[in-house]
Amino acid sequence: MNKSELVVKIAEGADITKASAGRVLDSLIETVTTELSSGGEVAIVGFGTYKVNDRAARTGRNPQTGAELQIAAAKAPVFKAGKALKDAVNC
Repeated sequence: MNKSELVVKIAEGADITKASAGRVLDSLIETVTTELSSGGEVAIVGFGTYKVNDRAARTGRNPQTGAELQIAAAKAPVFKAGKALKDAVNC
């Protein structure tokens, strides 16, 4: 499912226009992005939690040459599914 298909499903489920559903989805994405970039986390009970994990710097290898290279430390957004979502997927 892509973003436009998701907007259609939201519009149908909430009985609102597709334009309104698109604005709601855009606002949700912007809010989650802003919160994660400021170091916070977003928890939606029953659905899951979005947060940022730190990845340490490490040494990697170029697969073509075998030469070692340094991979810089980075922050990675992660999603951990909640119990209700896990149960819904596994039924």
